[in-house]
Amino acid sequence: MAGIHFEDFAPGQVIESPPLAVSREEIVAFAREFDAQPFHVDEAAAKRSFVGTLIASGWHTAGLGMRLLQAHVFRGATSMGSPGINELGWVKPVLPGDAIRIVVRVEDCRRSGSRPDRGFVRFSMQVLNQRDETVMVQGFTVIFARRGAEPLPPRAVALAEPRPVEEPEDAEILPFLRDAEIGATRALGPHVFTADAITAFARAHDPQAFHLDAEAARQTHFGGLCASGWHTAAVWMKRTIATRARDARFTAERGPVPMLGPSPGFRDLRWLAPVYAGDTLSYAATLTEKRASESRPGWGLATMRSTARNQHGTEVFAFTGTVFWQWAP
Repeated sequence: MAGIHFEDFAPGQVIESPPLAVSREEIVAFAREFDAQPFHVDEAAAKRSFVGTLIASGWHTAGLGMRLLQAHVFRGATSMGSPGINELGWVKPVLPGDAIRIVVRVEDCRRSGSRPDRGFVRFSMQVLNQRDETVMVQGFTVIFARRGAEPLPPRAVALAEPRPVEEPEDAEILPFLRDAEIGATRALGPHVFTADAITAFARAHDPQAFHLDAEAARQTHFGGLCASGWHTAAVWMKRTIATRARDARFTAERGPVPMLGPSPGFRDLRWLAPVYAGDTLSYAATLTEKRASESRPGWGLATMRSTARNQHGTEVFAFTGTVFWQWAP
């Protein structure tokens, strides 16, 4: 993990990146894999949607922000990971042909009280387009090695053998938000994280050593190849889309299907434990709050608490997010 250390940061420091062009092809390819909603994959369908034009998935924007962060704030080096994101807001959509850049401010630096080999750096980040419009804001913490400190030994990890999983066949009625029950939980199904998929995502969005190379990962404190946290989050979206498509078909046979719009953002995202190559995660989402939108007649805002557990039953990922949801027929 040579190349970047806790001591390289100081409160008040501001780091900017050069712009990164975002093509239509990248937007559609990411969406087809992880977030295949009409306004991310097809111009004609996007015109008829809540959004009105083709836009990048918010999770894609977050992944591109991570790519810029690693290249220009981490200086192309590897951190010790992140415990999570305090808050993220998608302020404006990223459109095909946009060029985005990041402006990152160091808010706080704190040495670990229990592990002397590392420290915590809290950042705030703006993602701006070529018109200097803010498209995403994010507050988050990253762990970095202390310069000159003796690293703690890597944890002992026995990687699971990846096992095929079947797509669930269960289906439920999709309610309009007005009728949705607070506390209702929807199982979103399983996903297997293979080594090839982990490294492919990392090359595109989060090229740190413990995501890219099995041998290098074994030498880090993680002790084995593990998925980018943004990969874990993007798969939550993938499972949400697959489950909703199944529920939408079931609902359409019985009545009108409520539409979903984009998400304005989320808070309290936590990567609670590493997701290793071979792990199988089971995702779920629980409706915790709902309200009619004042700015979008006919729509509401739903707040969901989403989680993922691995094959051992350990919760590895959780966040609270909001999404626009059609209020009533």
